[in-house]
Amino acid sequence: METVPKPGSRVPPKKDKLQGKKKVVTSLGGGARGSGLSGILICRQKPRRYWEEETTPTAAEASPGPPRKRKRNRELRPQKPKNTHSTKKSRISKKHQVPKKPRERRSPGPQRSLSGAQDPFAGPAPVPVEVVQKFCRIDKSKKLPRSETKIRSRLEAAEAQEEEISVKAARSELLLAEEPGFLEGEDGEDTAKICQADIVEAVDIASAAKHFDLNLRQFGPYRLNYSRTGRHLAFGGRRGHVASLDWVTKKLMCEINVMEAVRDIRFLHSEALLAVAQNRWLHIYDNQGIELHCIRRCDRITRLEFLPFHFLLATASETGFLTYLDVSVGKIVAALNARAGRLDVMTQNPYNAVIQLGHSNGTVSLWSPAMKEPLAKILCHRGGVRAVAVDSTGTHMATSGLDHQLKIFDLRGTFQPLSARTLPQGAGHLAFSQRGLLAAGTGDVVNIWAGQGKASPPSLEQPYLTHRLSGHVHGLQFCPFEDVLGVGHSGGITSMLVPGAAEPNFDGLESNPYRSRKQRQEWEVKALLEKVPAELICLDPRALAEVDVISLEQEKKERLERLGYDPDTKPPFQPKPKQKGRSSTASLVKRKRKVMDEEHRDKVRQSLEQQLQKQEKAKPVGARPSALDRFAPGVPGNNILSPRAPVGNDLFPGMRREQGWKADSWGWRGESLVLNRKVGFWITCLDHPVDLFPYHVRPGAALGREGS
Repeated sequence: METVPKPGSRVPPKKDKLQGKKKVVTSLGGGARGSGLSGILICRQKPRRYWEEETTPTAAEASPGPPRKRKRNRELRPQKPKNTHSTKKSRISKKHQVPKKPRERRSPGPQRSLSGAQDPFAGPAPVPVEVVQKFCRIDKSKKLPRSETKIRSRLEAAEAQEEEISVKAARSELLLAEEPGFLEGEDGEDTAKICQADIVEAVDIASAAKHFDLNLRQFGPYRLNYSRTGRHLAFGGRRGHVASLDWVTKKLMCEINVMEAVRDIRFLHSEALLAVAQNRWLHIYDNQGIELHCIRRCDRITRLEFLPFHFLLATASETGFLTYLDVSVGKIVAALNARAGRLDVMTQNPYNAVIQLGHSNGTVSLWSPAMKEPLAKILCHRGGVRAVAVDSTGTHMATSGLDHQLKIFDLRGTFQPLSARTLPQGAGHLAFSQRGLLAAGTGDVVNIWAGQGKASPPSLEQPYLTHRLSGHVHGLQFCPFEDVLGVGHSGGITSMLVPGAAEPNFDGLESNPYRSRKQRQEWEVKALLEKVPAELICLDPRALAEVDVISLEQEKKERLERLGYDPDTKPPFQPKPKQKGRSSTASLVKRKRKVMDEEHRDKVRQSLEQQLQKQEKAKPVGARPSALDRFAPGVPGNNILSPRAPVGNDLFPGMRREQGWKADSWGWRGESLVLNRKVGFWITCLDHPVDLFPYHVRPGAALGREGS
């Protein structure tokens, strides 16, 4: 039998199977009783809230069961204050405002990624100072003028903005990773002796594949043309062979035989259209070889040129006519008679879209569709002109004639020859590259000359490269954005490698060699919307932004005749009426006279400023005047100041007009440039200049009256 323990005594519970289980914690109001469950301690414990601190378990709460997971510590929630009694009228409850913690500022240290690694190249990439100065348009050596605070702040803001723009431009130039390269020989080595086989062996496989020869002797000689993107090549033979291909991948687009002599061939605004000057008329083909148009008004064509920004196809014929065809609408814009016989030499200036024709009398004429007469004529050679070429900047023109002369002219208004060279055999074809290299075809030899840079003319002293072909040259053109020169000759087509010939970076929105069909269609729409009218072609495109003074004066004169008065003139001053006798006739006249005096004062001030500017410009530039200059031969008056020998700039070259009568060791200063003739003084200066004060003499000078 079990005995009931005495009250107050503590008997440890017996160990049984239920001892390893969890404790049962109840919140009953009475004491814990073990009725029905022997061996299990049922204890009372206060429920713990999550904002209260965790207390250590007592000995009664400890159990040998499995360990519990440790709960994470949470911050104590601020307790709400007890509800205060408030009247029903006040409905606004006063809540306890928790003070906000100050926002921690991030340290300017190096940024770290999500993984915790530090970025070794933190911040924007540094820009070289030399590149920034290249785009800087502000002269920082000049200090800002002392002016008002508002104006000075504006000037400083504009200077900071210009500096930021120059940094952005320099940073964008970092994207132009490609740089032009030239062929550099060893010390004393002539690069002209390097042949194409040596270049092909030295370059990579992709560049070596750009050198090839097409043996087409059956239909030669050939004329060729590259597209604006430099991706496609079109060529036509004299015996009717016409072909177009992607010369990079060697994929043939079309190949036909027109059964008629082909004199010239040109791509239009894209590689999808092709213009062919055949024996009789001008024909337009697509990239599949299908004939689209036959323009019979352009007959007996010898040369073709396409103006991409104007969508004009210029044709030169045997009859001496220069015709402009607008390919966007299919109309003849202008047909000009050059009155110089057969036109067989033609090129365009890429800078201003002016067509240049070479004639048999040795002149080169410049033409625009807006004028019936040539804009200018340049006498270049004693004999006929054989070839003409203009560089991409429009500043230099190369010509060759029957006198075996190769000349380079400056087109910036002077039209003077810069250099000339006599060739053993006259050059029949010329071509400029994008970087300013000049190629000349003389017989079956192609010579290439290079200059110091893109803006400098090529040096004709020594050729840069030389290559001999298997036939006579009949066409030359550098491929855009590729160091390749295409040559059409009697034996076919040859593609030469010319290092440093092309521009390495292209504009993807203008001429993209890798554009898709959709991009080409979008570019065509934008180009048509931005088409430049043919009437704007002139020698100086910058003149379009200038004011036509003659037309403006003529319009103003016609407006005066039509209205009868000048609306731009300032109305006469009418004083406002005042009270208390201040509007009397005398006071009105006085106020009008005061305004007139102010206007007159402004005019006098402006005239004086103009005179000072003229005097500053007329100051002599040279060596400082010396006191011994008056003894030089040829000085009037024999160095004697008398009423018969007036003082002038010939005698005293350093004389200036200032207030007062003074003289220094470097020149004379006086109120008047001529001595007063009423005082008959004569002065003989021996050692130093003298003051012009009466009866005052420095050492070494004599002063006296005339006749004394």
